[in-house]
Amino acid sequence: MTQINGSVLGPVIKKARKGRGLTQKGLADLLNQASGWGTCTANDVYRWETNRRTPGPWLPFLIEVLCLEPFIEPEPISGRLPTLPQGAVDPSRLPMEDDVRRRSFLGAVIAGAAPLFDLAALEHLTAAVRNAHRYADHELVGHLRAALDETACMDVRRGSLRAMPAALGILSAISIAAREAKPAVRRELLVLGSRAAEFTAWLHHDVGSSGHTVGYWHGQAKEWATFTGDGAMHAYVLMRQAQALGRNDPARMLDLAAAATSGPWTLPLRPRAEALQQEARGLAMTGADADEVARVLDRAHAALDRAEAPVGPASCTGPLGDGYTRERLLVQSAIRLREAGRPVEAVAAFQAHLTTDAFAPRDHALYSAFLAGSLADIGEPDEAAAVALQALEIAAEVRSGQAISALNGAARTLFPYRQRPQVRELHERLVVLAAD
Repeated sequence: MTQINGSVLGPVIKKARKGRGLTQKGLADLLNQASGWGTCTANDVYRWETNRRTPGPWLPFLIEVLCLEPFIEPEPISGRLPTLPQGAVDPSRLPMEDDVRRRSFLGAVIAGAAPLFDLAALEHLTAAVRNAHRYADHELVGHLRAALDETACMDVRRGSLRAMPAALGILSAISIAAREAKPAVRRELLVLGSRAAEFTAWLHHDVGSSGHTVGYWHGQAKEWATFTGDGAMHAYVLMRQAQALGRNDPARMLDLAAAATSGPWTLPLRPRAEALQQEARGLAMTGADADEVARVLDRAHAALDRAEAPVGPASCTGPLGDGYTRERLLVQSAIRLREAGRPVEAVAAFQAHLTTDAFAPRDHALYSAFLAGSLADIGEPDEAAAVALQALEIAAEVRSGQAISALNGAARTLFPYRQRPQVRELHERLVVLAAD
């Protein structure tokens, strides 16, 4: 995967700056204008150009202001995506529909404090936009569908930050193509666009973007689902909105989850089970009677009982919610037990159902972080820290904001035990990760 790093970035910035006829102060002024931060100085630019310091969060804005891609020779891209044309375009000229979308693209790496910008993923983005006109009608839909599935695989393998540019490029290509497509093809594009927008909301949620940005993409997904009459997708997005709220607004989370299962639409059985589980969690968090919570969970299990087995691996463009399994339901129920103040039962449920063969590594790390918190709750600091350290290995590699946030929560619970070696190591590694 081609990356910009300190050994080559300095000369690239200097060459591009001089090519634009800019002084170091002039470049700093443009960066302040593009970012809205107002803290970049000529001295900062000098340090970047001499490789004395890396730009860090300024890198996306350097790419925007200086159009850096033509100065970088990317490596060939491997994988299942169709062959893409060489070269790149100025990201500031991508036809984004508003400033939120443009900032989401340019600031994708900032949200997770990633030190590197993935040029191979950026190449997917720009090529998807440039290449859209080369495909005719349904062939274009198939091309974008394959690209979205490959991007979802990238998310699982390498994390949300790496997948973000490609997802945004696919959305841009869909938006461009849909404007002039024939009605039947336009509908196919918008159906796919709804999936892509929901997926992009998930990526932003995972890296810790603002609720405004996550909500923007959820809104786009629902808008396109409404245009195409895809009621099931509209309901699915409601459920995903409920999940994104977490503990921040239990009453609204409950309303969204309940709407997903009781509105004027019918969810397929697997995502219906997931929405019912989320509704049960909302009920528990808002103080509902335990019997009422149990009844909703029984309905979730009943939905899974009636669901047909998936015919193949779950994918972003396949049957809606096809990756929701019994194990996932039971582990999510363990989280609910902890939130309900029943950590002993939560630990037992996690240990019974959280297996490495039932979950992708990143998901296993996320749920392990909640297990670590539950172990800390019941006064098992050494075991909690051991579980958390194992989860941190994976969470740090893919920069999973959700998992890292849950691990920070476990570390706070473990603070009274900070003199124990493994607990101290957990705290130290989390501090280093936050400063990285």
